[in-house]
Amino acid sequence: MAGLHWFVENWFDLFSALGIIASLLFAAVSLRSETKTRRIANLLQITEAHRQIWTQVIDRPELGRILDIDPNLKKKPVTRAEEILVTMVIHQMANVFEAIKNELFIKQEGLRRDIAWFLDHPIPKLIWEKLKVLQNDDFAEFVERCRNWK
Repeated sequence: MAGLHWFVENWFDLFSALGIIASLLFAAVSLRSETKTRRIANLLQITEAHRQIWTQVIDRPELGRILDIDPNLKKKPVTRAEEILVTMVIHQMANVFEAIKNELFIKQEGLRRDIAWFLDHPIPKLIWEKLKVLQNDDFAEFVERCRNWK
């Protein structure tokens, strides 16, 4: 009987508390869904930026030399256009690194291999050596770990 008496006196407070708890649970589920949606949207934006950078190689075949394994840099040094393209790729890598670090992006499993592969080419390697001192320390350390990762 005491339980019924308590319920009669406190039913409004009980239902108010249950409503607040339900609202908090709904907000948590919505936030989780929004986080997943934002991460996928960020993935799509980064993919689009990546595509735009590499489209330049298709539009200007002479830029394809950055992926040559033996480009003969003594005969033909790195051009300004090649340096700009590699710099854009490095900035893109830095953006992806920051997005992953801040949990704004879905971690890419092949990222380390991709960075190691790209910087294994002579032109990107040469440009990275010039640019790494201008990068955030944590990004530069990450890239160096990728280069040594096998």
